[in-house]
Amino acid sequence: MAKGRQQDAWVFFGEVLKERREAAGLTQGELGARVFVSGAYIGLFEQGIRKPQLDVASRIDEVLQTGGIFERTWRQLINKSPYASYFTEVAELEAVATKLCEFAPTVVPGLMQTAEYARAVTIAANPFATEEYVEEKVTSRVKRAVILKGATRPEYWVTLHENALRAPVGGPEVMAGQLEHIAGLIRQRWVLVTVLPRTTGAHAFMTGSLKLMEFLDQPPTGYTETEFSGTLLDDPAVVKEAQRAYDLLRVAALSPEASLALIESAAEDFRRCARTT
Repeated sequence: MAKGRQQDAWVFFGEVLKERREAAGLTQGELGARVFVSGAYIGLFEQGIRKPQLDVASRIDEVLQTGGIFERTWRQLINKSPYASYFTEVAELEAVATKLCEFAPTVVPGLMQTAEYARAVTIAANPFATEEYVEEKVTSRVKRAVILKGATRPEYWVTLHENALRAPVGGPEVMAGQLEHIAGLIRQRWVLVTVLPRTTGAHAFMTGSLKLMEFLDQPPTGYTETEFSGTLLDDPAVVKEAQRAYDLLRVAALSPEASLALIESAAEDFRRCARTT
């Protein structure tokens, strides 16, 4: 399903939700209290700006006695997304964010991946996948980067652990191209990258990747991910903790200038290795 049509479907989801809520005689706040989210989030669901998690959709069905309409619709819409179910909403949110901050401990973030790097990552995690599956994953990941090229592109801050620069994903040629691509994004001023050196040792976020998103018309949101799942962080107190962790990572990282020098040095090391193999 094309992104525009899918967004239209979520808007329709919200319109039906509003209709059923009002028919039940509930305010947004009252429904929110019963399904354990704020009334403001119910409003965002009804406008099609935010998408409820599956458990929230199921609780809405129970409260409004809709016979599972919202859960079934949620599953149909998510199944038509090219992304993993836990990442679908994140991909849509980052496309409308005004500011993105990421910490990547081991893998280059998807928004900065080259097709060759994305392909190597996908095959490593799915060694028996069909070529069609691999191409779909690579294409959807590379297409996400279009948000960095528009006039309304977000501020994009990335802190990379040095491990992400040194792991030879796809081999020396692929890594050289990947690091040169990152350096190019930095020089175009599409992203501000700092590198957390290996010598730092323990740091403020040891458990996976972290993404923070800010918006014009809704509260900031965080997202954490491990190998097989991801968690969208909506609670303001939790998001504040995540923001603090990211601040601590930034102050422990190298300066932007030193980080760019390290990235370009690592790219040259891989390029030299590629020429001798």
